[in-house]
Amino acid sequence: MTTTPLFPGFASHQLPTPDGQHIHALVGGAGPALLLLHGHPQTSAIWHKVAPKLAQHFTLVLADLRGYGDSAKPEGDAEHLLYSKRTMAADMLAVMQHLGHSRFTVLAHDRGARVAHRLAADHPAAVLRMVLLDIAPTLAMYEQASNAFARAYWHWFFLIQPAPLPERLIEADPAAYVRDVMGRRSAGLAPFDVRALAEYVRCLALPGTAHGICEDYRASAGIDLVHDRADRDAGRQLPMPLLALWGEQGVVHQCFEPLAEWQRVAADVRGHALPCGHYIAEEAPDALLDAALPFLLADR
Repeated sequence: MTTTPLFPGFASHQLPTPDGQHIHALVGGAGPALLLLHGHPQTSAIWHKVAPKLAQHFTLVLADLRGYGDSAKPEGDAEHLLYSKRTMAADMLAVMQHLGHSRFTVLAHDRGARVAHRLAADHPAAVLRMVLLDIAPTLAMYEQASNAFARAYWHWFFLIQPAPLPERLIEADPAAYVRDVMGRRSAGLAPFDVRALAEYVRCLALPGTAHGICEDYRASAGIDLVHDRADRDAGRQLPMPLLALWGEQGVVHQCFEPLAEWQRVAADVRGHALPCGHYIAEEAPDALLDAALPFLLADR
């Protein structure tokens, strides 16, 4: 059993991926499977405020994305394919299948929501329904990038610089990077449990994490857009029910129309803003549960 106080009673697993890497996941609760995916620069620890209630209804699988947390951090390739959302989605499908879940629901934030988008696009039969937190589709956000967006999401353009420049700067002071990236958002650092912050810093300081997160963003600015444009050109839409939630104090709300953008890529979409900023699961856990649980339980 994991020793972290954030998820008492959850079991820790290292699960194989199709390309010989491993994904770290915490598993707990009872009921149908619910995959939870975190964002940047975080780990599965983001779910600690909502996991107890969700675990009353679901078997939770809290996975660290490749490059993050205690998951594998392979060296990137020239085309960033090893960190494409297609590869990262295949990781998560393998994790769920290894745990015996051929079909499941998904709750995902930020980078994890981008992985969930590709998971649903590439493997629609596996995803029953999903909740995506505080993103618009990657292609829409890049194609509509404004001055205001670039200033607020500066890290999108910093992290994609050629290696090893951003890696070297992050590795020089991982704790400062966590504080600066997360603390400059609308709510500052006040919403974050000190134990969770310590976990984010611990994992960012692990060898290979800085490179892994940079590769994640490099892939999104390159190969992921190729995959997304192919879906758009083919007229493919996500078939499963989708709930999009975003923070009314966040950049996505200020710079984009997330509900309209998701309606362009999915057939069954609903959504609205919540009274918080970007880090919904930690800033407004009760509001998230009130919005997401009825949707997630709709097929029960």
